[in-house]
Amino acid sequence: MANAFIPADTVPLGFQFNAVKAGIKASGNLDLAAAFAASGPASAAAMFTRNQVVAAPVAVGRKHLEITGGSVRTLIVNAGNANCATGEAGYNACKDVCFAAADTFQCEAPEVFPSSTGIIGVPLPAEKLISALPALHAGLGSTPEHVERFARAIMTTDTRPKVAYSTFEVDGKTVRLIGMCKGAGMIHPQMQLSSRPPAGGLSADAAPMDVASASSSLAPGGHATMLAYLFTDLEIKPLYLRNLLDGAVAPSFNSISIDGDTSTNDTVLMLASGASGAVYSPPHHPQVQAAVDQVCASLAHQIVDDGEGVTHVVTLQITGARTAAEAKQVAKAIAHSPLCKTAWSSADPNWGRILAAAGYSGVAFDPDKISVSIGGNTVFQSGAISPTFDKAATHTAMLEREFTIHLDLAQGEGCCTFLTCDLTAEYVRINADYST
Repeated sequence: MANAFIPADTVPLGFQFNAVKAGIKASGNLDLAAAFAASGPASAAAMFTRNQVVAAPVAVGRKHLEITGGSVRTLIVNAGNANCATGEAGYNACKDVCFAAADTFQCEAPEVFPSSTGIIGVPLPAEKLISALPALHAGLGSTPEHVERFARAIMTTDTRPKVAYSTFEVDGKTVRLIGMCKGAGMIHPQMQLSSRPPAGGLSADAAPMDVASASSSLAPGGHATMLAYLFTDLEIKPLYLRNLLDGAVAPSFNSISIDGDTSTNDTVLMLASGASGAVYSPPHHPQVQAAVDQVCASLAHQIVDDGEGVTHVVTLQITGARTAAEAKQVAKAIAHSPLCKTAWSSADPNWGRILAAAGYSGVAFDPDKISVSIGGNTVFQSGAISPTFDKAATHTAMLEREFTIHLDLAQGEGCCTFLTCDLTAEYVRINADYST
């Protein structure tokens, strides 16, 4: 279920949350959030961006998970500054915050998991974050209001907090799962598990790839990122947690796009406290994967629905491909086409743009065999415009906030569902003015 109201009995046992104003956001809003595993270090699994340019917290977070073997006690998230392309100083600033948080929250430094979101290329004022840590710790709590404060603090150009939750039974014991995320622009996540460093590699003590050169050549800009955090009171080993997360992210966060831009900071972290007393042992508890899938799907949809300037959420259903990978390749070509996206903004049933995007996707198919429908209206089939094409009815269907485009390639069993949106003048305005 999505947010708006967070029932008290959906907050996982063993976790506390809070957020404060550290002075990072120019707006003066909440900008520093924490989640604390109060009952002891939580099992952890994370997936990170595949972008070759990674922010300091991505490199540090990945390394900390390697050191602990998948254990996190304290999550620290700042918004308003991505701490990316900030040189070795940015990497050191991230480490300084982790050391200070470890001291404040009484844990080991590698048990602190950092995240940042905001403008790329601006030095992180670590001293502001460090000064705010005592208040952040003092105000920890486990009420829905604490969860909402966390969700609001991590926002950048988001217009609303994004929360989803699920409760389910494991061997007669109630398990709670809740997720919070942010993201409205620079959204085309392509995340992978944290077992390996990005292409090019990082040594154990190296700064992120961007420290040597990017900070001297990039002007401030960009508003990373997609961040998502899931919390459960299930008892589960980190290896199993990784498998659950990997299975849920592929059809959710890794199957959405607002603007086709993959951030430098994209992160999904899942923590399990074990405080419910319920123990996960695959494959005996399929309801656990189903719940994680449900929460991730809801959060991913909320991101697209709150995309910068979005007026239409578009579901692309690609069927009949040779493989699922080829189906997704076609979907991405359509989702990233400015011509398709601008047509959707005005509910223009210009199916030729959809067809053209599929044609240049790199996936081979026979145009005479495919079919295309928009909002349930067949617009193309057998190599030409459909004889039943009703332009007015299709336009009316596209006026809805959400509609589906179905393209069948008629050559196999491969399929995918991909969530995207239109492109409006408001998106241009937001991104033209963001860093100024």
